[in-house]
Amino acid sequence: MIERYSHPEMARVWSAENKARKWLDIEIAACEAWAELGVVPREALPSIRRASFSLSRMAEIEARTQHDVTAFLMSVTESLGSEGRFLHLGLTSSDIVDTGLALQVQEAADLLAKDLDSLIAVLGKHALAHRQTLMIGRTHGVHAEPTTFGFKLAMWRDEMARNQERLRYAQRQMAVGKISGAVGTHATVPPDVEELVCQRLGLTPAPVSSQIIQRDRHAQFVTTLALIGSSLEKIATEIRGLQRTEILEVEEPFGEGQTGSSAMPHKRNPVLSERVCGISRILRGHALAAMENVSLWHERDISHSSAERIIFPEACGLLDYVLQLTAYVVDNLKVYPERMHRNIERTGGLVFSQRVLLALIDKGLSRKSAYEIVQANAMRVWDNGDDFFEALRQDSRIADYLSETELKDLFDYQYYLKHVDVAFERLQLFESVV
Repeated sequence: MIERYSHPEMARVWSAENKARKWLDIEIAACEAWAELGVVPREALPSIRRASFSLSRMAEIEARTQHDVTAFLMSVTESLGSEGRFLHLGLTSSDIVDTGLALQVQEAADLLAKDLDSLIAVLGKHALAHRQTLMIGRTHGVHAEPTTFGFKLAMWRDEMARNQERLRYAQRQMAVGKISGAVGTHATVPPDVEELVCQRLGLTPAPVSSQIIQRDRHAQFVTTLALIGSSLEKIATEIRGLQRTEILEVEEPFGEGQTGSSAMPHKRNPVLSERVCGISRILRGHALAAMENVSLWHERDISHSSAERIIFPEACGLLDYVLQLTAYVVDNLKVYPERMHRNIERTGGLVFSQRVLLALIDKGLSRKSAYEIVQANAMRVWDNGDDFFEALRQDSRIADYLSETELKDLFDYQYYLKHVDVAFERLQLFESVV
């Protein structure tokens, strides 16, 4: 099922082939930088630039050495002649691994940003389409006052725009390279080499590093992915709630031939939204692992490495998937305005209680007295299922302040729509969605 939505480029970004290619790009860039400093002969560069690696040979060597970078270097060296001695000159493994990871993250973040752009566009489109689609707003799961479905979508769209900003910031924090040697002091590889390598790769040199790039950057990136996942879970949870049989105001797409239950043929379950929720929990778990990777022994240990080999490809791949899945669900969501209207009226007009309260206060009644009168009527309607307008109309305490016409005017759903468009103007939705 994942292949149905997931971006195939994300798998390529985290493939063994792409990782090794990044490592080779870094090694070649380092040789070129050394050549500019007169350490590596320029006549060796054409051969070095043609260097290659073999994944199968790397796996064979790693089985013996138990060191992936050593296996990589030995495989590349086998593709060279005497020029192979210039590879990895003054470098340590983390120079290659951390700088390579930074490059992979840049590619992955660009793909995730495109996913976010698509979801933002879908949310904006449907927010506009339903900006006047009246529905009940719920607080604590209980009917409050009317809102619109488009207003809800506009809030989701605004949140995703913030997530886009967060992603780009976290991406920039990860756009650093490190070519500084065994404990980061540049003792065996001068800062000029680091600067030249990073310039060639489109990265910024880490201002200071130990043997590794410090993992607060990595934790920020993965935590940002988890936060985006939490926003997606928020959307999915709302869809699930609104699809409950007792509510049924929206329904996620249900394809021909799809089944909801092996036992009950009638079931149409919000399984896609539930999937988003489940995957979002995994993303938050990865964020915790990333934060625990921040604290390492002295200039480094390797306890972060095993976790990062899992959490970076998985977090990026899973978020890529659920971003596209959420866009699919929202874009194909079934919306039932008639059901929304019926649900608003289920409480017999109680949604207008605040309007009546404010009108009585405006007429000179104290807030305490007005609240007690309105609440007493509301509770009777709540318990007995009566009509709120009729209950108020028959209350002489209210008749002393409000005429029947004035009271009736308060029971107008359009009142709740008068400022809805302000949010759309603030979000520039009228201009941004065609």
